[in-house]
Amino acid sequence: MRVVVTRVSSASVTIGGRNAGSIGKGFLVLLGIAPTDTAALADKLADRILGLRIFEDENGKMNLNLASIGGSLLIVSQFTLYADIKSRRPGFTGAAKPDIAIPLYARVVDACRKAGYHTETGEFGADMKVLSVNDGPVTIIIDTNDF
Repeated sequence: MRVVVTRVSSASVTIGGRNAGSIGKGFLVLLGIAPTDTAALADKLADRILGLRIFEDENGKMNLNLASIGGSLLIVSQFTLYADIKSRRPGFTGAAKPDIAIPLYARVVDACRKAGYHTETGEFGADMKVLSVNDGPVTIIIDTNDF
């Protein structure tokens, strides 16, 4: 799995003009899933995201996690994180097909909710418009191949 985690002061996703999810301070998470990803990796990834200490403490150091600031998550599926750009037209054979990706996407979302975090989502496979107000900006890329 690959994710781009952006520290935001707010973020939202709309689908067909309808607000599908919005948060205040927290993380916008763009989540891509590969065909070889597993439920165990989804659990580890959720734990890693929730434990990221990228909010500033009283000394201006990135030392606080999502729980410390009472933050929320907006998690959006993003198969294009597995784009193959060997040519000018990207290929996406490195991304998992929906039968694998949907349950793993749902597992990451569920793990965040079960841990007590307010978690909003986009809609898997939909054409979404994502707005975010990046805070910092602070953006972290996580690849479970690095675990």
